[in-house]
Amino acid sequence: MTYTEQIKARYAAALMGNYGLPPVAIREGEGRTVTDVDGNTYLDMIGGIAVSSLGHNHPALVEAVSGQAARLAHTSNLFLHEKEIELAEKLLELWGNPGKAFLCNSGTEANEAALKLAILHGTATGKTRIVATENGFHGRTLGALSITGKAAIREPFAPYGRDVVFVPYGDIDALKAAVDESVAAVFLEPTQGETGVVPAPAGYLKAARELTAEHHALLILDEIQSGFGRTGAWFAHHAEGIVPDVVTLAKGLGGGVPIGAVLATDETAALFTKGVHGSTFGGNPIACAASLAVIDTIERDHLFENVLALGRRLGDRLLADPRITEVRGQALWRGINLAAPVAGEVVEHLIGLGVLANAPRPDTVRIAPPLTITESELDAFCDKLVEALDTALPHPPAPLRDVSPHTGGASPRKPHAPGGRP
Repeated sequence: MTYTEQIKARYAAALMGNYGLPPVAIREGEGRTVTDVDGNTYLDMIGGIAVSSLGHNHPALVEAVSGQAARLAHTSNLFLHEKEIELAEKLLELWGNPGKAFLCNSGTEANEAALKLAILHGTATGKTRIVATENGFHGRTLGALSITGKAAIREPFAPYGRDVVFVPYGDIDALKAAVDESVAAVFLEPTQGETGVVPAPAGYLKAARELTAEHHALLILDEIQSGFGRTGAWFAHHAEGIVPDVVTLAKGLGGGVPIGAVLATDETAALFTKGVHGSTFGGNPIACAASLAVIDTIERDHLFENVLALGRRLGDRLLADPRITEVRGQALWRGINLAAPVAGEVVEHLIGLGVLANAPRPDTVRIAPPLTITESELDAFCDKLVEALDTALPHPPAPLRDVSPHTGGASPRKPHAPGGRP
């Protein structure tokens, strides 16, 4: 029995089965590579689900965490410390809007806080309904689940006692039909990550902002996956030139250290008065130090330039293979759509080839590598993906494709009529 098999047996005996049995037992990481307990190495193309912004064992993160732990590890919310102030100030500066921050420990906690702001706004204005989107994902706690549009994970824990309406994602007309004077808030992701990296069409977020402003509802944007470099910018919604009332952050914000944040405009932030909400560990000194190190490294090393350049290279390389019918998303956060529902098999083959990725749906491979990935590592992934496809999908159809401007990839198109010009 290999050590991996021993570790898996211990895992199955000691931990609950909600994750199933993970395929790889990771021991350590360095850069964009992780090593399992048997010494096998893997190129990490999923980055802890868009978390490991700087990769593994980055010296800036190690120094920040170890240095802060040696000085002060915890205060609780009964006392303040300078790192939380410094981080809040920096987040608001990057957001570019007057407002205030609330610091917590995870994405689902950030969305819980945002949901409380929505409820308080509704109480103050007599509004009761919340609009969210089908296939949206906002977390696993009961509040976050109530606005999560993936029925398979929401319905087992229903009812939630909240008036939530789900509309098709990206459909402006459906949004217009749902948003009226009874709506307290609209929750949206600029890109739906857990459904296969599906970006909003151009103009969708702007329309949502106009609708919510017209009906005095809050616009709350979940940037937990899309924020902090995933799309080559600090915030994905900046591309639409809008100012939401609330933004939630987590994942890449801490580079691997758990942290979440809520940014709100001054008017909305004022809904949180003393004692209304809190978190024992939120704004933890170690987590704040880690987040500041991530921000400083991204700025100092100009990582967004790397992300955007390599994202273009990735799209060009992948779209050369006819078995890949679409590459959704931006920069280094992509949903690679396949010509057949074999994404699970492809991911298994990639593990055997020394690459970690993810299959959020049967026809889509998702990648979210560290922002520090190199051109040679990206090329290696593309080569390995082709090799995995050769095994899982050796003889696919060859669909015609168009470049889709709002996805940054390619989308299927109808064949031309016989005798028509291509």
